[in-house]
Amino acid sequence: MIVTRFAPSPTGRLHLGHAFSAVLGRDKGDRFLLRIEDLDQGRGRPEFVDGIFEDMAWLGLDWSEPVIFQSGRTEAYRTALDHLRELGLVYACFCTRADIAQSLAAPHGDAHAAYPGTCRSLPDDPDRRATTPHSWRLRSAEAIRIGGPPSWREDAGQRFTSAIAEVDDVILARKDAPASYHLACVVDDAASGVSMVVRGADLRSSTPVQRLLQTLLGLPEPTYLHHPLVTHQGGRRLAKRDQAPTLLAMRASGMDGKELAALLAKGQLPLGFAFSEA
Repeated sequence: MIVTRFAPSPTGRLHLGHAFSAVLGRDKGDRFLLRIEDLDQGRGRPEFVDGIFEDMAWLGLDWSEPVIFQSGRTEAYRTALDHLRELGLVYACFCTRADIAQSLAAPHGDAHAAYPGTCRSLPDDPDRRATTPHSWRLRSAEAIRIGGPPSWREDAGQRFTSAIAEVDDVILARKDAPASYHLACVVDDAASGVSMVVRGADLRSSTPVQRLLQTLLGLPEPTYLHHPLVTHQGGRRLAKRDQAPTLLAMRASGMDGKELAALLAKGQLPLGFAFSEA
């Protein structure tokens, strides 16, 4: 049995790109799940959760119950983080975004690095952790030494193995969030029995670190399908922050949701939109 899922964040209304991902996930799976990735309490809104249900109903998509809310699974993330901590694979990071940006902009900084490793060699300081906001980062080099270079299989059959440089010391948890996208995603996929991860090509770069986490945590390996992105006809990406046309707006314009879903299931898009691999 192939189990797929659609996992939107309630930080805005869904747009056409979300609809394509949901339809493709539904059609690829024998069992289709809905997960609400609501760990970002600062940006998430209850009305956007309601909007997800409204848009899915409008598209004529149903799912296997229950709906998974990540905000109710913090203990599972804490257990996974504790396991990685026991393996010596995480460290406390006290850097702010401004600190990291300043370090990368320094004369000898690597402008292309995601994190310069500022806190990697600091001794563990429980007193400082008790009083200072911090995040927990993955010791990526040590993690790869233990787990090996991460590899994964795409739905079309290709096997990919990532270079070590593709895995950064990513954040796994923050003081104000029990888990990052990477950690929560792999823990929840495994708990739900997801066997095929269907998501946009823009998230392909997340796959190496997530496969590494699955190996370190002893979680099953799913197959991946990174589908083309839906863009405006000129190539401009659809994004909530750019006020992309929402499914709500399409509904208000008189478009039929079930007809739209049928069009997307054929790999076709309404006028004014196109597919892009990046």
